[in-house]
Order: sequence, then C-alpha cells, then structure tokens
Amino acid sequence: MEKITSFTIDHIKLQPGLYVSRKDRVGSETVTTFDLRLTKPNDEPVMNTAEVHTMEHLAATYLRNEPEWKDRVLYFGPMGCRTGFYLLLAGDLESKDVLELVKGCFCFIRDFKGEVPGASAKDCGNYLDMNLPMANYWGAKYAALLENITQDRLVYPE
Repeated sequence: MEKITSFTIDHIKLQPGLYVSRKDRVGSETVTTFDLRLTKPNDEPVMNTAEVHTMEHLAATYLRNEPEWKDRVLYFGPMGCRTGFYLLLAGDLESKDVLELVKGCFCFIRDFKGEVPGASAKDCGNYLDMNLPMANYWGAKYAALLENITQDRLVYPE
C-alpha cells in the first residue's frame, strides 16, 4: 500500500503551525484539509484526551456558528497522535486564507468559561471526559503562536 499523505511529512522537522495538509476534489469542488499543529511531534508532550475532547466541542461550536465560514466547515477533530487537529473546509484554500478564522477559534477556546457546549449525557458519548482549564491553556498557547506566525509555520517543511 502507498503511504497516506500525512505519513509523508517529516515529523522530525515539523513545528507547531497552521499547514495545508491536503486538497481533495469532490466532484467539481475542492476540500482543503488543514493541519493545526499545537505541539512539536515526538518532542513536546501531547495533549491529554480530556482537553482534546473539550477543545473539539468548543471549536466545532465556534466554527459552525461563525457567520462567514459556517457553511464551508466540513469537519474539525483531533489527530490520533494528539499533537493537533484537522480542519476540513470547502474551497481551494491556503493557510493565510484561514488564519483569522483559526485565530478567532482558538481565542474563543482560550477565553471560554462556563458549561462546555454538548457536555451532557444526552448530547455526548463521553461527556465526563472534559478539562476546560487545560483547553483554555492550549487555546491560549496556540492563539499566541498564530498571533505572530511566520511563513515557515504556514507551509510544511521540506
């Protein structure tokens, strides 16, 4: 079998950033998958499942309610390695096109207080696995990175 695209990226060189992971054609439309990398793979500690789960609830809520982008959001979810998230959007897009959207999303996560949307037995299959303070921490860390992001953190390393 061929290696999938995400396994061809040099994870030794990869730094936290906002990358285009892939672009796929679906009929006449393009779907762009973004790699929202929060930690340096195989170097920094990964995120725990509770904060990843909380961030997924908060980001999905934010993205699907954001007026300009909500109709283009196809998916937001964690990477299995717990070093970041994937965001799939309709359109042929580049990292710079979604920088403000992603920054707004992680500022929302950073600043969120109160009851996490969908964190109930009726709404979620694992509602007890949540950690809002750590989600706030990771939201702040990634929002700060995005605030001063450089071009080398917007394109995968060679």
